[in-house]
Amino acid sequence: MLGRDILARKCECLHSRPMLGLLPAPLHRGLLRWAHAVRLRIWGLLRMEVRGTNVLAFDAEGRILLVRHSYHMPEAWMFPGGGLARGETPDQTGTRELLEETGCRLAGAVWFATTLRPMREGWTNRIELITGQTGDTPRADERELAEVGFFALDALPAGIGTAALEYIEMWRAWRSAVPDDGSER
Repeated sequence: MLGRDILARKCECLHSRPMLGLLPAPLHRGLLRWAHAVRLRIWGLLRMEVRGTNVLAFDAEGRILLVRHSYHMPEAWMFPGGGLARGETPDQTGTRELLEETGCRLAGAVWFATTLRPMREGWTNRIELITGQTGDTPRADERELAEVGFFALDALPAGIGTAALEYIEMWRAWRSAVPDDGSER
């Protein structure tokens, strides 16, 4: 297990914010693509279950925040998110990842579901789904993220990922089970 922890930290080094200013953006994006491909291959060889979050963040108008990564499925719109750090709860991870990726703060972070996604490389992605609101304007760093934006639920962009559509449906089912005062039914 210690070896896996070390590997995860080493693979995350290219995502760390201090490196952003040290490398030219095109080189940084290329290294991200390479490191991510290596990481996925290693996870598959080890048949790992990796735990992370996806964040369904809404603005005051009820629009949902989506991102396009520069290094992973760059044609697909998906939710911001990332891996749980040691000792973090899913809502803490979601809050941290949203801020790191988009510059948006998450208010009222709530966990609403867990989903397991077997990946074609042979590893399993355990995704904790978090929702909340943000009043901030998202920004793409043009390194990890190529594009960010808020979208009305009835006007989602072309290229939205299948998983993202599934998570929206899971969120809708969860919302229908939660009364307006936020307590469980």
